[in-house]
Amino acid sequence: MPHIAALVAFLLVAAGCSPADDALPLETATVSGADYNPVDRSRLQRGGEVVWPVEEIPPQLNPLHAEATGDTSRIWNWFSPQLILMTPDGEAYANPAYLSEWTNSIVDGKRELRITFQDQAAWNDGTPMTWESIRLTWIAQSGRDDAFRARTTDGYAKIESVEQGPTPRTAVVTFEDEYPWVGGMFWDILHPDVNSAEAFNTAYDGEPHPEWGAGPYTISSSSTDAITLVPNEKWWGNEPLLDAITFQRMDAVAALNAFRGGELDAVRTGSADSLAQVADMDDVTTYRAQRVETTLLQLNSDHTALSDLAVRRAIMHTVDRNAIAQTVWEGLNFAEETPGSFILYPFQEGYEDSLSASGWRHDILTAATTLHEAGWLLGSDGYRYRDNERLSLRLPIFGSDPSIENRARMLQRQLAGVGVEVVIDQRRQDELSTTFAAKDWDAIILAFTSSDPYGVAWICQLYCSESTLNLTGTGSADIDERISDVLSLPTEALQTATGIELEAEIMAETWGLLPLYSGPEIWTVRTGLANLTPEPYTGLDLFGVQPVEDVGWLAR
Repeated sequence: MPHIAALVAFLLVAAGCSPADDALPLETATVSGADYNPVDRSRLQRGGEVVWPVEEIPPQLNPLHAEATGDTSRIWNWFSPQLILMTPDGEAYANPAYLSEWTNSIVDGKRELRITFQDQAAWNDGTPMTWESIRLTWIAQSGRDDAFRARTTDGYAKIESVEQGPTPRTAVVTFEDEYPWVGGMFWDILHPDVNSAEAFNTAYDGEPHPEWGAGPYTISSSSTDAITLVPNEKWWGNEPLLDAITFQRMDAVAALNAFRGGELDAVRTGSADSLAQVADMDDVTTYRAQRVETTLLQLNSDHTALSDLAVRRAIMHTVDRNAIAQTVWEGLNFAEETPGSFILYPFQEGYEDSLSASGWRHDILTAATTLHEAGWLLGSDGYRYRDNERLSLRLPIFGSDPSIENRARMLQRQLAGVGVEVVIDQRRQDELSTTFAAKDWDAIILAFTSSDPYGVAWICQLYCSESTLNLTGTGSADIDERISDVLSLPTEALQTATGIELEAEIMAETWGLLPLYSGPEIWTVRTGLANLTPEPYTGLDLFGVQPVEDVGWLAR
């Protein structure tokens, strides 16, 4: 899903690269596939530590919560059950360490999913893993009780019942119809003690609760700056290879400096300048993969001017997406097909350019005319006014990465060209999730990141009027109903084809989201570190979700 699916198809993460010049272009103009140094664990040594940068230690550490981020999910996967794994190209399969059965079939016209836990599977506090965790996870994400601040109800709202199977270790999940996207569900599950909306919403606020975890690693220390995990003595599966892994909060500039100083084992090097800064380092390797993420512009329709669809449409027509992307990629010699959908990526089968089908085009003249007709007239200072109110938008940006500011400045100049003022509001990196959740913005640039290839399964997360991730304030009951109709179709192929058509209609009717670019995923890593980025969401392994116990160092 986005954040985003086996939990939720899309996650919200801050998107950005490092400062750019043309010092060191990529060897090729395009990047495709995965590049994560896959190595069989038999070739890796036991021992060693890893320190990996993250943009924040999120205040909300429950990945199923509406305010969770990509970093929430990344950290969670290292100390909580990884029930479902996925190959880089998107084939889901049960993790045999946790599950002895993960099957689905059609029974009397309804999808039935059966999940059976291994006899030895237990939470760190000694509680056995049973069907009850599947039931509680469904309740929290079903949408039946809006006291649960769930990130998504997609798929879970289609479940009719969750019952115990032949033993407490088996859950039988029955859907109301032939819902096909079960491969993206129940990747993360709740401990039996998370059995109320209050616990779901607040228990993980600043507290990871390692006793409610289960897996090869457990948390040894945590703070707002770092979380360190060490091997879990209660783990029953393959021995974890690392002595410790630490996720360290750092913005892009600090991380690059720390990597050069030997304090980190990896750093994102998504710009020509950052690549140049690591070019003279010994014993490092740069990996380049396709990014399953779409950076986007999001507008808040609660803003007085942005409550008008015509104004939102005019702003979107003003944006020159190619110019913004090239600002971010300057010097990389990178090219891609500009994304036109949040449902599928251009490299996926069935992809169509929903944005072009919606009628969007970069057209400054039409944008200016639309604003004039909406009553926003140019003043002598070059900005537009209506009833003595200037058309002005706050755009927060996060961290100290110069390319983030360059991107914001480019958008600011583009909108100024039609008389719209953009006020850039610099904030700390760790204010991202709280700023977004509080809707403390008029416009914001974020990214939807996919955990799996089941794009249309998560369409409600993006466009439904009550979705906790659709904070544009756009949408309608009619759109919700049309989305429901799509998700009631019996096959993946039918849902995808119809969902892509519907997405173009929704874009034209809402203009709350504009896809900007995807770009490459580029990291420079200490040579010898293998099986990189095993967690869902943005990484070097495309859609891959790998066992975290298999991350380790090549024997030297």
